[in-house]
Amino acid sequence: MKLSNVLVTAVLAAFPVAGICFSGTETRAYGEISVKHTPEKYDSLLSKWYESTVIESYDRFLQEFINIDPEETVPSEAERIPDSVYEARLRMIASVIQLPYNDVVRQYILAYTGRLKGRMQNILGLAQYYFPLIEEELDKEGLPSELKMLPIIESALYPKAVSRAGAAGLWQFMLRTGKNFGLEVNSFVDERMDPLLSTRAACQYLKQLYAIYEDWTLVIAAYNCGPGNVNKALKRVPDARTYWDIYDYLPRETRGYIPGFIAATYAYTFHKAHGMEPVVPPHPISTDTVTVRKLMHFEQISSTLGIPVEVLRDLNPQFKRDIIPGTDKAYSLVLPQQDISAFIDREAEIYGKDSLYLKEYLNPANFTARKSSGSGNRLTASRTYKVKKNDVLGSIARRYGVTVNALMRANNIRNPRSLRIGQVLRIP
Repeated sequence: MKLSNVLVTAVLAAFPVAGICFSGTETRAYGEISVKHTPEKYDSLLSKWYESTVIESYDRFLQEFINIDPEETVPSEAERIPDSVYEARLRMIASVIQLPYNDVVRQYILAYTGRLKGRMQNILGLAQYYFPLIEEELDKEGLPSELKMLPIIESALYPKAVSRAGAAGLWQFMLRTGKNFGLEVNSFVDERMDPLLSTRAACQYLKQLYAIYEDWTLVIAAYNCGPGNVNKALKRVPDARTYWDIYDYLPRETRGYIPGFIAATYAYTFHKAHGMEPVVPPHPISTDTVTVRKLMHFEQISSTLGIPVEVLRDLNPQFKRDIIPGTDKAYSLVLPQQDISAFIDREAEIYGKDSLYLKEYLNPANFTARKSSGSGNRLTASRTYKVKKNDVLGSIARRYGVTVNALMRANNIRNPRSLRIGQVLRIP
C-alpha cells in the first residue's frame, strides 16, 4: 500500500469524451461516447487517447496530490474563502472518522478545489461508477462509508494502478497481502485489480487494523505506511491516541495521507460549491455481470456483440491478457447492461469462436498447468512484433500482457510516440 516510488497509468487528465465519434457500420452508445463500431479502429484511436492524454507518472500524482507544496496553493483574492467556512462545512459532514480543520488540511483543500480541480473532476466522474460498489461492500462489513475515499488517494480510482514496489489496483495491495486475503494472481488474472474482489479484501484488512488501533485515523495511516511504521511512531509518543499525535514521526507520504483523505472528502461533498462537475468516465456506468465457465477471449465477445475491446478491458481490468481463464473455475465478467441479454442469447456463438482467438490455449491440461506455474508470459505466438499503421505502445503492451515501460526498456525506446511502421519490437 506504500505510495512512494510509484508509477501508474492513471485516468487523471481531463478529456472531452462526449465529442468522440468513430466511423463504421454499427452505432452504439457507451457512456457519452457515440461509437459507430469498427473494433480495430476504435481500439487504435482509444489507445492513442490513452497514450497522449491519460498515461501519467504516479510519482507526479504523488507529488501534486499527496505531497502538497503550500506555496503553490495560495488562492487569489477573488478565490479566498474564510477558514470558518471550511471548518463549518467539515463539521456538516456526518462522519465517525475525525475530519478536523487545520493549516495542513487547509492547504490540501485549497489544492484540490483550486489548481488540481481538473484532476478532481475526473475522479468525481470515476466515483460515479466505483463508489456505489465500494459503499455496498463497506456497508456489508459494518465499516464507515467515508472509507470509500481511500482509493482516491491510493490509486486515483484507477483499478490498473501498479506501483514500482508491486502494489496494484484501486486499493494498492502488495502481492503477498493480496494473496493472504484470497486474491488470485497469476499469468492471466490479477484480482488485486478486480474492483469488487479487491474492495472485499480491503474491507477485511481495514477491520483487522481497526481491531488493533480502535481509531480510524490510525487505521488509515497504517493502511498507507504499514502497522510497523505506525507502531514505531506510537512508541515515540506514549500517550498518543490519534494520527495527529504522531504526525511528526510518520513517513512523509503518510503525513500527507490523512490531510489528503480529509480534503478529498471535502471536495467530493462540496464540489458544486467550487464549480466542479464530474467528467464522464471512459466506460459505461450502468453494468451487470455474467458468469464465464470456459476459456474465452475478449475478441470473441467483441466480434459477436460489437462491444469495443477497450470497454471490456476497462470493465474487467483483472484479466491481464484479454483472456478469461475459465478452465478450472468460474469467473465474473462485467458487461454494459445494454449487452447482457445479447450475451446470454448468443453465448453459444461466442464460445464457438474459441478456435479463432485461442488456438494456442485450447488444450485445457496444458493451459491449466501453465496458468498455475506462472509461465503464461511464454504463451504468445511470437516474441517479436512488427509495428503496423496506427499502432501505439499501449495497445501492443496490452496485447502481450506486458507494461509500456517494459517494452520501452527492452527496445531502448525513450519516446513512446516515436514508433515507426515496420519497426520490429522485442517482447520482453
